[in-house]
Amino acid sequence: MDSGDIEGGGLKYQPVVAHDRAVLEMSNMDPGSSSSSPTKRLPELKNVKVGTLATDRSDVQPSSNGGVSRGGREYNLELFGFDSLVNILGLKSMTGEHVASPPSPRDGDDGSVPHDHSQVVADAKLGTLMGVFVPCLQNILGIIYYIRFTWIVGMAGVAQSLVLVLMCGLCTFLTGMSLSAIATNGAMKGGGPYYLIGRALGPEVGISIGLCFFLGNAIAGALYVLGAVETFLEAVPAAGIFRETITHINGTAAVEPIQAPSEHDLQIYGVVVTILLCFIVFGGVKIINRVAPAFLIPVLFSMICIFIGFFLARKDYPAKGVTGLSMDSLKENWSSDYQFTNEAGIPDPHGRVYWDFNALVGLFFPAVTGIMAGSNRSASLKDTQRSIPIGTLSATLTTTALYIVSVFLFGSLATRQRLLTDRLFTATIAWPSPSIIYIGIILSTLGAALQSLTGAPRLLAAIANDDILPILNYFKVSDSQEPHVATLFTAFICIGCVIIGNLDLITPTVTMFFLLCYCGVNLSCFLLDLLDAPSWRPRWKFHHWSLSLLGASLCIVIMFLISWSFTIVALGLASLIYKYVGIKGKAGDWGDGFKSAYFQLALRSLRSLGANQVHPKNWYPIPLIFCRPWGKLPENVPCHPKLADFANCMKKKGRGMSIFVSILDGDYHECAEDAKTACSQLSTYIEYKRCEGVAEIVVAPNMSDGFRGIVQTMGLGNLKPNIVVMRYPEIWRRENLTEIPATFVGIINDCIVANKAVVIVKGLDEWPNEYQKQYGTIDLYWIVRDGGLMLLLSQLLLTKESFESCKIQVFCIAEEDSDAEELKADVKKFLYDLRMQAEVIVISMRSWHSNAEGSQPDESLEAFNAAQKRIASNLAEMKKSGNGKEDIGALNERQVEKYLYTTLKLNTTILHHSRMAAVVLVSLPPPPDNHPAYFYMEYMDLLVENVPRLLIVRGYRRDVVTLFT
Repeated sequence: MDSGDIEGGGLKYQPVVAHDRAVLEMSNMDPGSSSSSPTKRLPELKNVKVGTLATDRSDVQPSSNGGVSRGGREYNLELFGFDSLVNILGLKSMTGEHVASPPSPRDGDDGSVPHDHSQVVADAKLGTLMGVFVPCLQNILGIIYYIRFTWIVGMAGVAQSLVLVLMCGLCTFLTGMSLSAIATNGAMKGGGPYYLIGRALGPEVGISIGLCFFLGNAIAGALYVLGAVETFLEAVPAAGIFRETITHINGTAAVEPIQAPSEHDLQIYGVVVTILLCFIVFGGVKIINRVAPAFLIPVLFSMICIFIGFFLARKDYPAKGVTGLSMDSLKENWSSDYQFTNEAGIPDPHGRVYWDFNALVGLFFPAVTGIMAGSNRSASLKDTQRSIPIGTLSATLTTTALYIVSVFLFGSLATRQRLLTDRLFTATIAWPSPSIIYIGIILSTLGAALQSLTGAPRLLAAIANDDILPILNYFKVSDSQEPHVATLFTAFICIGCVIIGNLDLITPTVTMFFLLCYCGVNLSCFLLDLLDAPSWRPRWKFHHWSLSLLGASLCIVIMFLISWSFTIVALGLASLIYKYVGIKGKAGDWGDGFKSAYFQLALRSLRSLGANQVHPKNWYPIPLIFCRPWGKLPENVPCHPKLADFANCMKKKGRGMSIFVSILDGDYHECAEDAKTACSQLSTYIEYKRCEGVAEIVVAPNMSDGFRGIVQTMGLGNLKPNIVVMRYPEIWRRENLTEIPATFVGIINDCIVANKAVVIVKGLDEWPNEYQKQYGTIDLYWIVRDGGLMLLLSQLLLTKESFESCKIQVFCIAEEDSDAEELKADVKKFLYDLRMQAEVIVISMRSWHSNAEGSQPDESLEAFNAAQKRIASNLAEMKKSGNGKEDIGALNERQVEKYLYTTLKLNTTILHHSRMAAVVLVSLPPPPDNHPAYFYMEYMDLLVENVPRLLIVRGYRRDVVTLFT
């Protein structure tokens, strides 16, 4: 397509050109036509000739309203191109959905989409009740309420049980608020809380917390299995292979023997049940979804039976120790009675387990988890933005209210001994028979275990599918496949926890991992709310960063209350995963909150720096590395390989920023894609060389114009580059690149005008990397005042391993009749005040007149004579051709000779004193006025002749070092 063509939706048309003008025929409106203003007549558009269409015009006709109609479709916005309006396909593509594009309406096609009556109707979506509220309710009301809640009330008392419920309920409620805000800030994909945390705090934090949450779900499956097995063995004691009978409580004989499930029975039955559940999970999620509603009915029915039993209970009915609803029992059970128990939880003064409030927090907290069940099903919801907040928070408030009421009812219904010894007291008081509770507990816990064994593998698969950790590639699956490998791994973890066989030891572990996940959700909302980026627009408005911070703090407090050792282990595990992801993980940019925080911090720091000059104590070199080569580099090599090594030498301990810039010659519209590719290559090079910096590619008509634009606009405020670093064009004469002198001199003059320091590197091919040790000296030929830049660069070189064994020598150039000793003393005192150690050497150079009659130095004399001949030849050619008459008239030929001899003398001095130096630094002479660029290159070539490694430095109009503290 020609550059002038504009393409859109299958049609091409050309813009109006000079020889094809648009013809507009205007006429007044008919007097009888209606108008909003009777005094103002609007012109009528008779004919509009937009241009010549590049396709067949047989199906394109002007429509009645002035638009263009083709095939029955009208285009009233032809200015924007055909089919350029925002459509539903474009909107869906923004969400990441893969939508097949419709066929282009061309070659007689009318563009209409045929109606496929055989299209399969989409699956019915779930609402707030069945999609969020019921799953959360089913997950929250679990085994702890049935077989541990009454025991907790008996041990902690009514008062502290209320504190326990309120504290845990507040934690999950605040987490639900944070979850609601994040979930309503955009579309959600698979992974549940992992997806939310990862996209808010970054892949490292997301994966570390996500894997811990996966372990929590896998271990929770073992918790539910053990709860179901324990209930079964309590209901049917004869099924136990190894039976335990307790006849004494606190050293006294029990009224009746207490049958307690054996740990070995829990292990055997637990492994068998886990294997059976795994077979069901392998059947697929469809089978699980079909049977899941059946598990809710026993839970609701059993709850009704328990509450009926509350009001039907009488003294010693239905069992001894039951008092009925009694204020005396409430007063008796109001305070706590923490004590030792055996492994089965029966009070025993010689028991190995001591229970206090902190331990009960770890035991009870799994009874309030499950608030993520709705967010895990976001893909199946009709309206995620509405259902998740309402359903999750409603379930949280409902269960918290249920627990509070149950604390009062259980505390008023029985003696403390009955509450502590009857682990299935809910079944004892249930109406009409305890068997209903047994069946309800077993079915509800097995259903919760099934959900855990189903959700945990999908969480692991979602983490693996993000392709951040290569070690998780074994668990990757496509959207249409079941995560069988992840299911086997989850089953292995679950069976391992079942073999432990102790419910009270497993629950604190589950609690830690869930609390860690909840803390991550709260921190995510806290960070997003505090930063308040433009993309942070949650539909759920009842949130604040202080509430999220309170929720995160409460999670941490509860973790330490339960067990500081378990907390350290959980945080240590998450930290190890975080570190491992940072080392082995692939780079991923999810637009997380940390990137937004870095951005806002950078903006605030930039504003705080202001536009005033930075104090010399706070001055940092910000080098602009000019990567454009003076010749040609090999293909796919963005810049000289040693430029980044030199850029690192200009930083102290790696602190600072470098800007790598290159210029592409050409038109921006034509070279934009090439510039992006080159920028990507340059960024890869910078990262490979471990240099802190950014890459920029500028498209310009030529190098001079491009650099002039760069030096004026690059950077912001006080973060603009202050040093221009480039390679010396050593190849210009060898390869006969005659355009280089003018460009080189122009760049130096641009830097002087823009007040930028200049560092030109000669011998870059030989510049050492970080592993090449250098010995000898760093010699400075300090000729002109440069604000201390040359001294500072020498000190920065000493901080690098490659130059740390070198010593600094400062050579001061003085006239022959000057007081050399006084100058040496002054420079030494100056260096001492600057805290710099260096040897000072003063060299006296003869003035021009005294040197003119002296003998010429032997070294570099050949180069000097060759330069004289080339300059004379060039000057004669300029006079003969008449080019540059004004420059020739203002040119002092004697001054040219003087400049040549001065550079020769300086070059000879450098070779005499610094032949063995590791690197030499010398002041950069500015390009003389009225001297052609070719002449300046001759001066510079003579200056650097036979010096293997040289830095030519020019400061700028400010100090970069200071004597004062």
